[in-house]
Amino acid sequence: MADDTIASIIPLHHAPLKKREKKAARSGTTRRRKKKATVVAAEEAEGAESFLPSEFLIPPEFLPANDVAGELPVPSTPAPADPVQAGAAPPRRHLAAVLLSIAALALAAVGITINGWFARSLGSSDIAGWLFLAVGVAADLVALVMPSCAAGLWHSGQRATALVGWAVWVMTFVFAVTAGIGFASTNISDVTIARASRMTPAVASAQGALNDAMAARDRECKSGVGKFCREREAAVVERRQVLDSAMASVGQSADAQSDAAIKLVTWISGGMLRPKLEDFAMLRLILLALLPQIGGILLLVARHSATNSAA
Repeated sequence: MADDTIASIIPLHHAPLKKREKKAARSGTTRRRKKKATVVAAEEAEGAESFLPSEFLIPPEFLPANDVAGELPVPSTPAPADPVQAGAAPPRRHLAAVLLSIAALALAAVGITINGWFARSLGSSDIAGWLFLAVGVAADLVALVMPSCAAGLWHSGQRATALVGWAVWVMTFVFAVTAGIGFASTNISDVTIARASRMTPAVASAQGALNDAMAARDRECKSGVGKFCREREAAVVERRQVLDSAMASVGQSADAQSDAAIKLVTWISGGMLRPKLEDFAMLRLILLALLPQIGGILLLVARHSATNSAA
């Protein structure tokens, strides 16, 4: 009776066990196939080159049926870093900051040279000249670096010190601009005078005609003042006016830039604006004196641009 009971119990429990094993094997095989297909599809979509584990190289039907371990590791490729989140500076803004810094240093070098040369020319002796040179160079260096220092102090909360720095910069900037005005005016006037006094064919012809008229007058008026003497004197006056007119024409062409600018402004405005020669000369003088002294401002802008592009 016991044997019949045991025999009847074993088949009842043995058959479901085989079914569960087969089901587990099929589910494990199906899972591995799905996992392998997912990994292959991910690699084809992302174009990543990675090495698969050895389990992916074995067909599922050759794997053990009871191998229902955890899921296989899925190879992953690191996501590309965002250049903005990684802190990489945009190339264009970084290049603009570099070029602006180079321009600021170039203008600063020109300004230092101008101020040093003009300050030294004011000395009555060699020692005084070198002392003026030192003052001019030091003042221009202060005008170059003080804007960046004052702006940094202002942002760090030291407002009083920053205001003192800006006040010092204003003094050195005005000093540098006045030195630039002296340098530009001296050289421009020398060049203009040299150009105005040059001998042109018109001036040479007028000068020769005047000399002949003066010689004829002297011969005619040697014996006394008469009708012919007065005619020769009038001829001398006429030849002198021609010479003055020729020399004035040369003087006007000595500053061809101002003359062309005046004509251009008059043409653009339709004759409503007619600036004089002195107006454009003053504008040019201000620009020539001011531009070499703005290196400090350009350096400040370049510094802030580089900081913002790196942020």
